[in-house]
Amino acid sequence: MSGLVSYLSGQTAEETVAADYLRRGQKVEARRWRGTYGEVDLIARDGDTVVFVEVKKSRDFLRAAERITSAQLERIHATACEYLENEPKGQMTPCRFDVALVNAQGATEIIENALAY
Repeated sequence: MSGLVSYLSGQTAEETVAADYLRRGQKVEARRWRGTYGEVDLIARDGDTVVFVEVKKSRDFLRAAERITSAQLERIHATACEYLENEPKGQMTPCRFDVALVNAQGATEIIENALAY
């Protein structure tokens, strides 16, 4: 049962973050986009820029941020490269990597360009 609760909690966090991006005027193009190397939680557009978003939920923002591992960073970047292959400019497409932190109360903190590679 705790696996289901965790899954639903993560899904709710992603929906909250997606709504935040939409409020900012950024189109959410994909949710849980899966490629050969893994999954990206959200992919949005900020003008011409493709935004890859990793969503982390925990009791507080610090704990959520601490849950990001180096292996996840590598997976996200590899998956993002795969996604960009379908863009007209390919790997030359402007992009950024954001982290969206969600606390137990459902508040969000979005850190743009958080995952520099």
